[in-house]
Amino acid sequence: MRLDHQFTVPATVEEVWKAVIDPERVAPCMPGATLTEVDGDTFRGTVKVKLGPISLTYKGNGEFVEKDEGARRVVIKASGKDARGGGSAAATVTLTLTGDGGSTNGAVETDLNVTGKPAQFGRGLISEVSGKILDSFADCLSTKLGSGSAEGEPRAPQAAAGAAAAAGQPLADTPPPRPAPRPAPAQASPEEAPRNAAPQEDAPRKDTPREGGAEPIDLFDYAGGSVTKRVAPVLGVVAAVLAVVAIVRAIRK
Repeated sequence: MRLDHQFTVPATVEEVWKAVIDPERVAPCMPGATLTEVDGDTFRGTVKVKLGPISLTYKGNGEFVEKDEGARRVVIKASGKDARGGGSAAATVTLTLTGDGGSTNGAVETDLNVTGKPAQFGRGLISEVSGKILDSFADCLSTKLGSGSAEGEPRAPQAAAGAAAAAGQPLADTPPPRPAPRPAPAQASPEEAPRNAAPQEDAPRKDTPREGGAEPIDLFDYAGGSVTKRVAPVLGVVAAVLAVVAIVRAIRK
């Protein structure tokens, strides 16, 4: 099936181009995707997908088959299979970037072939969900490029302080705040210290990647009400079957 989508990123076309040809920069912006290997123009990774109670993990690979910097066009071929045999997906994606002042417009043409459970939703719904996923991708890329350009810029108060210090001028007549007195810490006996100490795993960890890679992308969340109307009868039947099974097991006990 052929899918066409568009997105806009508030960054220059040069910045966006450098990002889209670097899998390690764009992969974290793709919902559910985890990059596992990069070798030149080829890469490998996984995409975790949820369809309500059904979870799928696609393992696959991709390749940049064309990088035309002059035309700002990149072509990627990718394919993958569900780890449990629930289906497969293959796509040829053509992305063309166009500068618009300080922003960049992206046109995405996708030739997609999907088998298994996701294919039951049809072209219309797949196109709708793909568009919303691409919107999330563009928002994430905008944030990354924006934060990257802002790195190293001091905040306004800090910049003012630095300028004033360099000029040898006081910032204002307001005296600096006095530090509040700290109460003396209570001395705990060696026997009580281990019991009062908080467990190490309760402390929040920063910049620690989660095991298993990215969180699964729930297609129901992206599809919203349109998919709910289509699958509600099916889910109702599944729920009824599960209820009957539970009752039978209870009677046997």
